[in-house]
Amino acid sequence: MARASSAAATVAFIWALALLAAAASAARLPGRAVEGAQPRGSGGPTATAVFALGSFWRSEAAFGCLPGVVRTSVGYAGGSKANPEYRNLADHAECVKVEYNPRLIQYKQLLDVFWASHDPREVFGQGPDVGNQYRSVIFTNGTLEARLAGLSKEREQGKDRSSVITTEIHPVGAFYPAEPEHQKFELKRKPFLVQLIGNLPEEELQSSTLAAKLNAYAADLCPPKTQKRISSKIDEIAKKGWPILRDI
Repeated sequence: MARASSAAATVAFIWALALLAAAASAARLPGRAVEGAQPRGSGGPTATAVFALGSFWRSEAAFGCLPGVVRTSVGYAGGSKANPEYRNLADHAECVKVEYNPRLIQYKQLLDVFWASHDPREVFGQGPDVGNQYRSVIFTNGTLEARLAGLSKEREQGKDRSSVITTEIHPVGAFYPAEPEHQKFELKRKPFLVQLIGNLPEEELQSSTLAAKLNAYAADLCPPKTQKRISSKIDEIAKKGWPILRDI
């Protein structure tokens, strides 16, 4: 009986080593898709906010590093065309959808980021991006959000009366997700970071809290201390070659 128990323990030990080796190989081999864990605190009830503030590539990154933001995605809203596409938006605006935990971050804080991340006084675009699709819009879910958005717009206008805030405030209506190549755009510009979290399939990448944060990091839009901390962690993992980055 003792010999049988000893043999079983040996087999279990060898099997555990094999699993660890497989995990290490998955971390090192680009193209190997693995399931990514969500950071702590990403669970619980979520709320949704939708904003248009110029090109959605950088707009998505502006919200990704905020504590309490669960996931981000880009798409189209505010127009009448059904199923718009990037090359055929009609009267839609490029938008970012922010899913967040209202216990950890308030809608008013998201509004602060919205105002700080673009120039709401520009007409018909943002900087080099000219066109109706780049207009400034706060899309609201219900009366409370509409009131908070209106008050924040009044405060922003009060900072400078020499020019008019062009930001519109509308009920959100339909939100059409953008094509996969536009999601997490800043992150995808740095393939090493995508590999570092396990080359997640597109659907998982879009829903990943970690990917949202790294998208902001890739655009250098996290707070300086957070940027430095993430860089240190990435350098450490890159030197070891394992494990896969799970949390930041």
